[in-house]
Amino acid sequence: MARMVLYCKKKSNFALVEVRTIIKKGREKKVWFAIRVTYHRELRVKEDLESRGITCFVPMQYRREERHGVMVKRLVPSVHNLIFIHITPTGMAEYKKSTDLPIRYIMDRETRKPITVPTREMDIFIKVAGTYEEKLIYLKPDLGDFAQGERVRIIGGMFAGAEGVFVRVKGDRRVVVNVEGLVAVATTFVHPSMIEKITDPEPNQLDNAL
Repeated sequence: MARMVLYCKKKSNFALVEVRTIIKKGREKKVWFAIRVTYHRELRVKEDLESRGITCFVPMQYRREERHGVMVKRLVPSVHNLIFIHITPTGMAEYKKSTDLPIRYIMDRETRKPITVPTREMDIFIKVAGTYEEKLIYLKPDLGDFAQGERVRIIGGMFAGAEGVFVRVKGDRRVVVNVEGLVAVATTFVHPSMIEKITDPEPNQLDNAL
């Protein structure tokens, strides 16, 4: 809180008028923005953001490909043209103005505002996508039949703590984690003994209650 003191002259006497002003700078919270990157330049945007000390996440995984007759493993983007940026709204606006890289907000069709992902939802997505496991399966954000699956929490292994829908995908039982309207990812095979049924509120409901 900053204090500013003013002296006002009234009827030949000076009256002390104290004016308090509240400095709001720095109170803005960081959120996860979903950003569309054109021309497959998500890694260039990631590099630029990290050079500025800005946290971001690009869904990536290892993939095998043949080079000169030899199979090699490469870490590549799983979903092209998509990056998540953890930053304040003001910071995001400033970054868009300061970069020449081709980025734009992904807009919510109903609110007509930039889409932001709840922190809890993003943390769970990163628990899975951040393993870079080559056997992850990325799906369309509209889960369709998966919506009828049972909500579960993984309690062991590399995906411990992740929450999603327990369903069968390509012959294996997997947990599908969905970032609503943007992207969904299915884990590798998860044995039923490694999961527990979730009875607490949906992540989004929990965020809204805070």
